[in-house]
Amino acid sequence: MPIRRSKILVKWIYENQHKMQTLRRCSSTLRYKELEENVQALEHLAPPATEAALPTHQPRPDITPDVSFKYDDLKVALAAPYQLQRKPEAVDLGFGKYFTDHMLKIHYHRELGGWQKPEITPFENLTIHPAAKALHYAVQLFEGLKAYRGVDDKIRLFRPDLNMHRMNLAAKRSGLPMFDGDELIKCIKRLVQIDQEWVPHSETSTLYIRPTLIGTEPTFGIVAPESAMLFAILSPVSAYYKTNSDGAVSIYADPSVVRAFPGGVGNRKVGSNYGPTIEVTSHAAKLGHQQVLWLFGPNQELTEVGAMNIFLVYINENGEKQLSTPPLNGLILPGVTRRSILELASQWEDVTVREEVITMDRVIQLNKQGRLVEMFGAGTAVVITPISNIGYKETNINVPTMEQEHPVYQRLKDTLLAIQYGHIEHPYAKIIT
Repeated sequence: MPIRRSKILVKWIYENQHKMQTLRRCSSTLRYKELEENVQALEHLAPPATEAALPTHQPRPDITPDVSFKYDDLKVALAAPYQLQRKPEAVDLGFGKYFTDHMLKIHYHRELGGWQKPEITPFENLTIHPAAKALHYAVQLFEGLKAYRGVDDKIRLFRPDLNMHRMNLAAKRSGLPMFDGDELIKCIKRLVQIDQEWVPHSETSTLYIRPTLIGTEPTFGIVAPESAMLFAILSPVSAYYKTNSDGAVSIYADPSVVRAFPGGVGNRKVGSNYGPTIEVTSHAAKLGHQQVLWLFGPNQELTEVGAMNIFLVYINENGEKQLSTPPLNGLILPGVTRRSILELASQWEDVTVREEVITMDRVIQLNKQGRLVEMFGAGTAVVITPISNIGYKETNINVPTMEQEHPVYQRLKDTLLAIQYGHIEHPYAKIIT
């Protein structure tokens, strides 16, 4: 009977997938069960067929279109009780030390038509080939966004569309497959809904979301990978940086090292931007600083501080309080928090907002003239972190950020947190539950 033969074929494929590279890359227990269940259903509905009625070709599994995976195809396998993790207390969180019970995984195989169906599974280790391009050539990228539990107990994301846009730009630069950002947002929302009890009931802690895309093709050629994996994991987090007793950080500026260069990937969120900063950051810590202020070029232009965008507040030539940050010139990550700060502050009548090139000489000059008012870093992980000192060329530049009666950084931070935790309704916040 053809139905029985189909059933035997499905079982044989599953048991011998290690011999068949193409089928191995997309096979899973869930898919096997789905095909077997379809066969069982047909056994009850279809009459016996003759040999002449057998199809001349084997049916091909339904594959998501190459353009993008679809949320409607999402499959969910919930963790068993023994797989559930103990939830830590908020005071013990730190940053990125604990992970939730589930994760999102989406495979890509060009020879199978592109993106496969997304799936949410119990949290588990990944299995990839030792020759995967992500391990040898840094063919990988990531994003960072957060889920916030609001005062109304609703969970919100903050401008996730900007993260998706930035992620696709990084994918394009890295030769990795692009996708429909809205579809990934829907999948992430579902993941957060499943693990929603991991979203802290606190306004000092959040659930950090880390979507990651890696090249998994096991070849040494430096070309665009034909296979990839997109996954997202969740981690409840608290403060990112340890600060001084006044809540500010001290930063270290070393002109001899650079984070990014023109034509590079300083404006993309790829791992190769961050690993090489560890040695310099460790050196800064030995000197008593929490982070590194990255400079560039003969004029020592300010670019970023640690993994944050940098901001200055000073009194300009017209006697106005001005909020400034370096322009997006290819050296700087287009931060979601950075953009939000510029857009929000531009609506204030008492602050002038500018994107401009800022050099160390300019910082020193403003400070000597008593016109430098504040400095702070901004990013998803930290929101806003005030800066009170710069270590530069064997000297310390004291910045009066913490001496201001009504600091701009605090006003911005309060506004962002009010949006993120639902104290005020705002289009930046997207409610998911």
